[in-house]
Amino acid sequence: MPCRHPIALAAIVSTMSVGVSLAAAQTPDAISDGVVKIGVMNDQSGIYADMAGPGSTIAARMAIEDFGGKVLGKPIEVVAGDHQNKPDVGSAVANRWIDVEKVDTIVDLPTSSVMLAIQEIGRQKNRLIIASTGGSSDFTGKFCSPVGIHWTYDTYGLAVGTGQPLAKRGPWFFLTADYAFGHALERDTADAVIKAGGKVAGGVRHPQGNHDFSSFLLQAQSSGAKIIGVANSGADTVNAIKQAHEFGITEAGLQLAGLYMHITDVHAIGLEQAKGLLMTQAFYWDLNDETRAWSKRFYERHKAMPTMGQAGVYSSIIHYLKAIEAAGTDEARAVARKMKELPVNDFFAKNGKIREDGRMVHDLYVLEVKKPEESREPWDYLKLIRTIPGDEAFRPLSDSDCPLVKVGQ
Repeated sequence: MPCRHPIALAAIVSTMSVGVSLAAAQTPDAISDGVVKIGVMNDQSGIYADMAGPGSTIAARMAIEDFGGKVLGKPIEVVAGDHQNKPDVGSAVANRWIDVEKVDTIVDLPTSSVMLAIQEIGRQKNRLIIASTGGSSDFTGKFCSPVGIHWTYDTYGLAVGTGQPLAKRGPWFFLTADYAFGHALERDTADAVIKAGGKVAGGVRHPQGNHDFSSFLLQAQSSGAKIIGVANSGADTVNAIKQAHEFGITEAGLQLAGLYMHITDVHAIGLEQAKGLLMTQAFYWDLNDETRAWSKRFYERHKAMPTMGQAGVYSSIIHYLKAIEAAGTDEARAVARKMKELPVNDFFAKNGKIREDGRMVHDLYVLEVKKPEESREPWDYLKLIRTIPGDEAFRPLSDSDCPLVKVGQ
């Protein structure tokens, strides 16, 4: 039957078309901007470049390749940035990445002061922040965020692994990097030492990127301490341990405790001077067949075995991409929730789980640096002393000051 009111019909059709267009405009794509973009931010050329730096970027690219290069049918890209260990520089990079380059998640983040600054930007702008080489346990403590995930280790776990076993060998003196990570590492280790029945004789703080540790080491020697807790990282750790040997500190009877060390630090120090040091690690390349297989692939590209942080970057990105697939979107909070639902099972962690505070809980390993004659091949530097179960390795939720734990998300 022909329509008697063609003008009215046209108006109805036009209105329906507008409604459909508006509805389409209001329905976001599953993948924002048609691409998942991952930003690897770290120290690319400074004192922490060996433990993170270009190696973390390589690990990120390996993860994307192994995942197939696409998620939900959309391409995955990686960008790399150098924060120069400065919160203001890191914040500027993060804001540009998010506002201009449409980066969806920022990963790695050594230097805890930078990590905590980026955590706040992620919270404000709804971007997922996944820390691998930044260490302060405050990231999932008082500064926790619904879109912040701490992957590899933290200062609490390092303290449990290295501080507790050495607690009663004599009074401790801390040689601490004067920024957020060093402060948190000293705090958490001192707490672990005291709880285990040990004592703290004192401590001194030094600037980041320090070259001369002589005066600090002499203060430690004159304090009456038996153990020097080296609460710094990267080139600072390497220089402090080398100079302690040069000045005869260890020959005088003081023991060094490397509270935060990577295999690259042992490589730089050498087995002769590093032998006997205990290290707490989230990953070691020679733990089993799976770790060896992945690490040898990484070595082919980087010409160095991976640090725990670099392995953590790979693992965290794979899990992030799996969560996008499971959630059907790359929206930050939806992906974070899905990451917390899914278990982590790969060469890096078995039966890992992400708690409501954002802490990825998994086993940690206490390893000892080998004597030169014990090493069978290049990079064969460490031997396993014990495994710390994940539920013991990280601060229990009952002691957490994370607001998400207290009031829920």
